[in-house]
Amino acid sequence: MKTPLFPAIRETEILFRPFIHRKLELHGRVVLTPQVFSSPTASITNAHAALQFRRHAESESALLITESIAVGDSAATKNEHSPQFRGGSTVRTWKAICRAVHTTPCKIAIKLSHAGMLHEGETAPTGPSGILPDSQEQITAPMERSRMAEIANAYAKAAEAAKFCGADAVEIEGNNGSLIEQFLRVDTNIRTDEYGGDLARRTRYACEIIHAVRKKVGSKFPIIFSFTQWIDKQPPARLAEDAYHLETMLHMLCQAGVDIFHCSAHDHARPAFEGNALPVAAWVRMLTHKPIITDVPESNSAPEPARHHISGSALTHPLAHIIRILRAEETDLVSLPRDFLRFL
Repeated sequence: MKTPLFPAIRETEILFRPFIHRKLELHGRVVLTPQVFSSPTASITNAHAALQFRRHAESESALLITESIAVGDSAATKNEHSPQFRGGSTVRTWKAICRAVHTTPCKIAIKLSHAGMLHEGETAPTGPSGILPDSQEQITAPMERSRMAEIANAYAKAAEAAKFCGADAVEIEGNNGSLIEQFLRVDTNIRTDEYGGDLARRTRYACEIIHAVRKKVGSKFPIIFSFTQWIDKQPPARLAEDAYHLETMLHMLCQAGVDIFHCSAHDHARPAFEGNALPVAAWVRMLTHKPIITDVPESNSAPEPARHHISGSALTHPLAHIIRILRAEETDLVSLPRDFLRFL
């Protein structure tokens, strides 16, 4: 008697098909984002960090994307425990990590970020309009253009250092409340200059950062950009009101130098717009023809379709939805929580 195990094995083969891009080749479709530096403990040694990343690389993943690493700016970290890309020992640590990952077939992308108004420390936080994302309270003056140029340069230097350390790509974080998201959001960006107003104007600073990064890393180095269509607030709000505005934003980001888009777990299986069932990852792939990474939430919060059968298959575990979207070419890569790996 056949058991569901055998069709399940056949179905999961799609997760291990090579991903071929002119700037990045991977041996499979699974992405992991390990949290190595986030623990509020003593500083992590080179050897410990390298060991942790190698262990993740030895799993079924084809690409590791690091947790958010703050660029080298005094207000870039969220708090004193946040990892930051600085010179000296930081470079040595990341060289050791990249070497360790590359002892396996896995590759690594370093995620670069700036906390903006979420910064807690001696240096005052900074943001497009000085507005806190959660409380909507304006506590500082809007960011001056000279400061914007400084931070764009900090991104560029961090990306150059990441490439020097042996990273296979960088990801520019445009979600999770980061400075770039604060510029993209209409509620935290009320500027009246060319960096505020409609979504195209609010995207301008993200493009300047990406352009600065591209100049430093060259034309052949992959740049990933992460963003979310659904802003994490109550009630949830869309970043792009319709497909036209989404296409405008994406076109600007592609022109600036983005190679791959990374869509947040907030958007997983959720329709991007009213009247159409497609999630934002499918829209981005359709509008840009760029490769897409889709975040998948923890299994206990996965959408209901994830627990259904794939048509014509006995596969019923939470990977069913992931395999469906890969089959349907709604995404190219899937970023999985570690608890999903037990199903592979």
